Amino acid sequence: MLVIYGLLTESSIRELFAAGFLPGLLGIGLYLAAVQWVVFRSPESAPPGERIPWGQRFIALKGILSTLLLFVLVMGGIYVGAFTPTEAAGIGATGAFALAAYRRKLNYQVMRDILVDTAKTSASLFAVVICALILSNFINRAGLPTALVEMIQAANVTPMMALGLILLVYIILGCVFESMSMMLLTVPIFFPVVVELGFDPIWFGIVVVVVTEISLITPPVGLNVFVLSGIIKDINTGTIFKGVFPFWVADMVRLAVIVLVPAIVLFLPNMLY
Repeated sequence: MLVIYGLLTESSIRELFAAGFLPGLLGIGLYLAAVQWVVFRSPESAPPGERIPWGQRFIALKGILSTLLLFVLVMGGIYVGAFTPTEAAGIGATGAFALAAYRRKLNYQVMRDILVDTAKTSASLFAVVICALILSNFINRAGLPTALVEMIQAANVTPMMALGLILLVYIILGCVFESMSMMLLTVPIFFPVVVELGFDPIWFGIVVVVVTEISLITPPVGLNVFVLSGIIKDINTGTIFKGVFPFWVADMVRLAVIVLVPAIVLFLPNMLY
């Protein structure tokens, strides 16, 4: 999502990754608090599991150690500025290829499947991004963002009120669109407006990603909830909404904190870059 946002808005992808780090930690903390609240109210909903000694945990970690090191290399290199996200992708792909070769998992059929899947994925992503950029250029040349800014100014609406309306639009769109479609359709329209109103483009990227994911589980018509209901046949939609509600509240709190305290998002990008 951040990569697509960066491509659509020509924003720095490494700054977006850095900006998402602290909101991610905030989300972890709030999700843990949501779980704690649910268990406090209903202990039988989460009975304690079997305790595993630390020795066994480290033994289990050995199975994914090489993959974990590759992840740290790729993401760490982006954060410290050792290489760009594009270069990191190449390093990650090469590292994964080397690990597969070392483990003797490669043969002709596997190589063929890898190349075919890569071609399909690359072609579909390029088609989506190219079409989105065409739409973005058309919208800008048609003057829609300028017209929206003039409308906001004429209505004497404050920038924060305008942002609130934009977030409301995302919440509503989550009823019928999935996250990628929402971003491709709305960012070309809203991004120039938000920048014109004085908001930071990196900060807005994190806000868009967070509110987009919230919209997909928002009652009464969260798209992801209905997808999950279709997969899990023996649990009705109401039960799923009830189950995700504490996490929806946690996400709404996180969104409010990010919107009201932009420094949380911008601290790492400003410090690192």
